[in-house]
Amino acid sequence: MSNAAENSPALQLVTREVREARECDLSPLATRVAETRGRADPESPDRLRTAFEVDRDRIAHSKAFRRLKHKTQVFINPEGDHFVTRMTHALQVTQIARSISRALDLNEDLTEAICLGHDCGHTPFGHTGEAALSEYIEDGEWLHSAQGVRIFQVLEPRNLTWEVLDGIRAHTWRVKPPPHTPEAWVCRFADRIAYLNHDLLDAVRAGILQRDDLPVEVISVLGPFSGGHWIGSMIDAVLEESLRRGKVCMQADALNAMNVMREFMFERVYLRPESRAQAERARRVIHDLVGHLKKHPDLIPATYQRDNEALETRVLDYVAGMTDRYALNLHDRWFRPRGLV
Repeated sequence: MSNAAENSPALQLVTREVREARECDLSPLATRVAETRGRADPESPDRLRTAFEVDRDRIAHSKAFRRLKHKTQVFINPEGDHFVTRMTHALQVTQIARSISRALDLNEDLTEAICLGHDCGHTPFGHTGEAALSEYIEDGEWLHSAQGVRIFQVLEPRNLTWEVLDGIRAHTWRVKPPPHTPEAWVCRFADRIAYLNHDLLDAVRAGILQRDDLPVEVISVLGPFSGGHWIGSMIDAVLEESLRRGKVCMQADALNAMNVMREFMFERVYLRPESRAQAERARRVIHDLVGHLKKHPDLIPATYQRDNEALETRVLDYVAGMTDRYALNLHDRWFRPRGLV
């Protein structure tokens, strides 16, 4: 061993400039922070972190992210400790997406920031709450993806980079135009991979499904459902097809299997009679809260009070930000006073 090696420090400070320089070695398709479209309000760069790392940290420390721990994934306000919540879903999406991004030599920091923030705009009661709020939108629908952007731009402004906001905006498959970065496309696939697997596991845990119930055409492609096997198979299907075609995509047979599984989950889990009844109760809670707040706008917290915005906008912002248990407790307080039978 040379004297130079012996005298070199065990640890070295990796500054922002060094981190940005290392991004030059990423895939030609990767989004480099040096090429960012920037922030709405220019700010001085951080000494250590790149702009995408700063965004990741701002999202992780936001109130909107913290609320995800008490927001529904499939089961409304579940009593069991092991059912998936929006927060655990976001963390699982992030893990899957980082695995894909690292394997494809994309920008992991941008991927992580998008994935951590992708569901921060979700309502209480999952997509049921989203559908309930859509009834107040005259032209179009209420989208949690758009609300996520609104949270980080207006309600809890974090001055995020354009690329992170674009990824949050377009992580939902039906949103047009599609995302502009390959890292956001990774989030799209990781989101679907995550929720199909953990929603199925929750349904099995709840006794709604048995492993033998799964469609044969899915098993023939992905193999038996056990542990993380399906997740690994789906990740491999993204990696192999992306490498073959030079863009983030998925093998056709695996994508078809995912679509079949998604239809199966809607039929057997999401839209089963018990879920429909639970969804209708959740819808009533949402509408009761919105109606009460419209009559009593003084009950809206100051953080949602903006004089230049319509009352309904302020009400929907407040209700959309609620967790499941907060919405249910508030509904009990306003509509089921103690002492009444």
